[in-house]
Amino acid sequence: MLDDVELQAAADALRAAERDRVAIPPLITTYPGIGAGDAYRIQLLNIERRSAAVVGHKVGLSSEAMQQMMGVDEPDYGHLLADMRHTEDEPVDAGRYLLPRVEPEVGFILGDDLPEDCTEEQALAATEAIAPALELIDSRIVEWKIALADTIADNASSAGFVLGRARIDPRTVDLTALPVLLHRNDEQVGAGTSAAVLGNPLVAVAWLARTVARFGVRLRAGHVVLPGSCTRAVDARPGDVFRAEFGALGAVHLTFK
Repeated sequence: MLDDVELQAAADALRAAERDRVAIPPLITTYPGIGAGDAYRIQLLNIERRSAAVVGHKVGLSSEAMQQMMGVDEPDYGHLLADMRHTEDEPVDAGRYLLPRVEPEVGFILGDDLPEDCTEEQALAATEAIAPALELIDSRIVEWKIALADTIADNASSAGFVLGRARIDPRTVDLTALPVLLHRNDEQVGAGTSAAVLGNPLVAVAWLARTVARFGVRLRAGHVVLPGSCTRAVDARPGDVFRAEFGALGAVHLTFK
């Protein structure tokens, strides 16, 4: 385990990397003894000093494709903040990020708080609506050379998100069978289904509620929960337009300038 001085130093380095857009070496190289518990403490140190309100949480690395892409074997989580929320109508400045990528996700909007021992049934009952979503991820670690502790400490590589306009009662669709197509400009760059997220994105939502409870965090009514990507993440470049289609759930797009 890292001591308090090391935890603060790691948090400071990540915060500076995000602010200055200059990536740092992997934390597992700088702090060989770092574990997941240390990494979540580092994440919280940086969340606590942000002025933007917490508006939700995300599960990262919940699909086999993303775990293989990142070289890890379990999910992680991060916080979504108000200043990470984008709209479909406003282009995002790609220059704000280091190596941005985009992921299509089934977004959950909570109508009630989730219990600390949450089950999938309770997660479904507490969900007010689902929405088509794109998550913008970025890594403050050089060239995305991350292990699990690196991405956890780096707020699960969170950078932004956008929700489409559609809102659907999750009880009216099969959450294990929503088709997902991701396009970058005129090219299809990803295809999958909602089942890519632990077999059912509700599993990820319930896992998230139980996991954050260990750190004194709760998922609250009104929060957005992004349960994980249905495809591999795709690099975003200036001028790119991403569009994700989710069958009956509708579509969402995000433009970069």
